[in-house]
Amino acid sequence: MQRRSVFFISDSTGITAQTLGQSVLSQFESVEFEHCVIPNVNSIAKVHDAIDRINKASEKDKASAIVFDTLLDEKMASLLDAANCLRFNMLETYIKPLEKELNTASSHTVGRAHGQINKKNYDSRIDAVHFAMDNDDGARTHYYDKADIILTGVSRSGKTPTCLYLALQHGIYAANYPITEEDLESMEIPSVLKPYRKKLFGLTISPERLTKIRHERKSNSRYASIRQCQMEIAEVEAMLRRIGVAQVDVTDLSIEEIAAAILEQTGLGH
Repeated sequence: MQRRSVFFISDSTGITAQTLGQSVLSQFESVEFEHCVIPNVNSIAKVHDAIDRINKASEKDKASAIVFDTLLDEKMASLLDAANCLRFNMLETYIKPLEKELNTASSHTVGRAHGQINKKNYDSRIDAVHFAMDNDDGARTHYYDKADIILTGVSRSGKTPTCLYLALQHGIYAANYPITEEDLESMEIPSVLKPYRKKLFGLTISPERLTKIRHERKSNSRYASIRQCQMEIAEVEAMLRRIGVAQVDVTDLSIEEIAAAILEQTGLGH
């Protein structure tokens, strides 16, 4: 497998460069990328330090590094062209064509995107994160009336990270409840979930993927056995189908993709 070093360089947090760059790189599954984020590159000295790291990585890989940067200072940004790399200045790609189309100059203000966050929306997202943490893994159930959605499914099917992502990125109040082997004995959904059936959304997963995940937590246990995983998944899927709860198979999906599927099917993102 081909291996390449990738640098995400920014005069701010690096989130924009990393997000856009990783979206592009995800299309090249046959290449192994080693990521390095260099934030707060706001001086000539820091640019030269970044160039040094890029050149060393390129020499080690015996191939040019790939650089995604969001440097707004044109003098500092142009210095990166001297590095042994294939460079993509993400903001220049979009800003210059927009300046021409809109017939107006951009502000070229560092960190502008992050400064535009509406405080009310920001506070709402932080509150949603606290809600997700307080209502994780069925630990608390008496606040389910405040939930926008309640994710359910077998243990280790990705409910917790999905709830946190929905909270942080979309301000959605998401709780989660794992359906255990004990819950399956009655062949009905747990009584605590019955009043909130319309808020339920199921995450399912392949037995092979689930047993691998569970082995990382409890190696060679009954809990992680393929037979146990097959039984739990089949019964939980059947249980949720009987009461008309939508489900998404998360086996090959990232957290972002799981969240997108949930938003699309529930309409919570509208």
